[in-house]
Amino acid sequence: MILGFTFGVFAHVVISLVGIFAGFVVACGLLSGKRLDGWTAWFLITTVLTSVTGFFLPADRILPSHIVGALSLVILAVTIPARYKFRMAGVWRLTYVIGAMLSLYFNVFVLVVQLFLKVPSLHSLAPKGEEPPFAVAQGCVLVGFIALTTIAAKRFRLAPSLAT
Repeated sequence: MILGFTFGVFAHVVISLVGIFAGFVVACGLLSGKRLDGWTAWFLITTVLTSVTGFFLPADRILPSHIVGALSLVILAVTIPARYKFRMAGVWRLTYVIGAMLSLYFNVFVLVVQLFLKVPSLHSLAPKGEEPPFAVAQGCVLVGFIALTTIAAKRFRLAPSLAT
């Protein structure tokens, strides 16, 4: 056990947090028109690993996090080729931006769920995950990501050979 977690859960949490951090760095790059190649690679790798390792965590049934993980993998199956195979040419630029931001949103969505499940003060506000504080938090995350994705789609216009 590490900090009360099994090794598998601890590894999943660390990978997820690294992915979220790298994802926000990538999002800042998108908002400023920069590719940030190294950060992008870390973000995409850790986001794939987050989704994959989530399927190996103990669960007696399919949970919403499993569905989000599956959706994330489907989005990443389009986003990664848009970035690396199609080099963000033409419509693939927008595909990459939306896919990257959606993948980050899914990670943050699950983070908020986990915070409400595991942090006692948040859990007391929404013990079932259906109460208004939880809905408001998730609504704010959703609206924020819609705004960020829209702005990123408009600003990330540099040709791949010119971006840094």
